[in-house]
Amino acid sequence: MVSAGDFRNGVTFDMDGNVYQIIEFQHVKPGKGAAFVRTKIRNVITGAVTERTFNPSDKYPTAYIERKDMEYLYSDGDLYYFMDQETYENIPINKSILSDNFKFVKENTVCKILSYKGSVFGVEPPFFMELEVTKTDPGFAGNTATNTLKPATLETGAEIKVPLFINEGDMIRVDTRTGEYMERA
Repeated sequence: MVSAGDFRNGVTFDMDGNVYQIIEFQHVKPGKGAAFVRTKIRNVITGAVTERTFNPSDKYPTAYIERKDMEYLYSDGDLYYFMDQETYENIPINKSILSDNFKFVKENTVCKILSYKGSVFGVEPPFFMELEVTKTDPGFAGNTATNTLKPATLETGAEIKVPLFINEGDMIRVDTRTGEYMERA
């Protein structure tokens, strides 16, 4: 059991038959009246984010989310296949469960599979990926008065903005959380 007074970012709990994760929390003690906890919570199954206030003495059962490393093998239509690193079992995951940042993941990459009571609800790719630029326009010398960016297509098919000095065939590091260019690899 976790009380609302002990809420911290990342805490998961079961409320009304749904599993929620704390995104933001704030303990508020007004000058008049009782203290309360203002939170932003995300339903881990549906991804919906809501704001809610709690009484600090409210208690909720803790929800244990299993995070397991699995290797992304290949995709076949709307199914993406992952291999358990310990049992070598292949698990298909529907495209609808994958987040937008999965477009930066290439085959044979180890990702974290998130599940609750055996039901997979999310896939976390690594924070940084090294990818090859497959298509981009050439940059021109002297065109660097400001931090100018140009579009580039990566080997996974994802499109991002890169600096002018990046050329086709260059390996770059991408932050998968924001989808931004970090540096040359």
